[in-house]
Amino acid sequence: MSSQFLRIEMGKALHGDCLFVEWGGPAERHRMLIDGGPIGAYEELSRRMAELSDEERQFELIALTHVDTDHIEGAVRLLAEPRDRWPFRVKDVWFNGWHHMNGVLGGRQGEFFSALLTHRLPVGAWNNAFGSEAVVVPPEGPLPFAVLRGDMKLTLLSPTPSKLEKMRDAWRKDLKKSGIKPGDIDAAWEELSGQKRYLPDEGLMSSSDSDIANLLKAQFKPDKAAANGASIAFLAEHAAGSCLFLADAHPDAIVASLKRLLQERRIDRLVVDAVKVAHHGSKNNTSEELLGLIDSPRYLFSSNGAQFQHPDEETVARVLDKAGGRQLELHFNYHTDFNKRWEDADLQKQRNYQAFYNKAETGPLVLNLGATPTRS
Repeated sequence: MSSQFLRIEMGKALHGDCLFVEWGGPAERHRMLIDGGPIGAYEELSRRMAELSDEERQFELIALTHVDTDHIEGAVRLLAEPRDRWPFRVKDVWFNGWHHMNGVLGGRQGEFFSALLTHRLPVGAWNNAFGSEAVVVPPEGPLPFAVLRGDMKLTLLSPTPSKLEKMRDAWRKDLKKSGIKPGDIDAAWEELSGQKRYLPDEGLMSSSDSDIANLLKAQFKPDKAAANGASIAFLAEHAAGSCLFLADAHPDAIVASLKRLLQERRIDRLVVDAVKVAHHGSKNNTSEELLGLIDSPRYLFSSNGAQFQHPDEETVARVLDKAGGRQLELHFNYHTDFNKRWEDADLQKQRNYQAFYNKAETGPLVLNLGATPTRS
């Protein structure tokens, strides 16, 4: 067995996403954070940060995939602390702000986060892998990629320029309520400074095959939400394993990028060790076409189902059906009324899969690929 490892943690982020990813070998360990969950899950994020030793608090990357509150609010709260009190150090932050897209991306939380990055990060640490420009997939040519320390390769799959274009009106409409002009970092900083939401103490300034068949008859209707379409999604590849981190990305964007990648690599399907399913398992973000381009034994679902009852049964049924009888693992970071049907032993035997749940009140669901890492 290789001594290399890849460890994926799906935190207890309520209806959102908060993912810790660690990789390395016997003499090294690297990490990145993908999203911060909603503000209600910040205590869990803070607890996880506090567990890190001083030497472990170096992050190669923090990726904030898009401006929806269930992905970004916890990170806004985290970065709202003065830099000398941050429980981490970070080399690069991926986030598309207003100025990256010349006025085609945004939202109120997006302006807040942009203000934090402007005031908190060292020069060059915002979208550094992209030359401080937008994190975006170009219309033509090879897909962009970055290689992080420890030989972690991230290949960008989303967003596309057309998806970012659709965010313009949504951003402006959201900001009209607060009176902040798009891209006005100073105004966003001033409003953020008085937000008790982010620094509450003082403010910033201070069961059967037939059932599954019926589910599959439901017509697939693609997600059209502008913010989700602007999601940063990527393929992560390391010696110990690989995973698709799909955020809330639209399926057509992922399909187009995967087809380009398959053509570039001259293969028919992308073999990966795990897929972090898009949009918490929404039926509108995982199409049969997308699944047909992937060969993976593990699918990860992040949601407590509280807001939108995710994951949708149609999505899980679609995943099982497209597996074509291959053995699968379904990993859920909560055990809820909306996903418990998949623990049925007879159904698991019939459909050749295993379901794993995080039934603990706190702490992440952990997936270890490659060697099991030892913690110092």
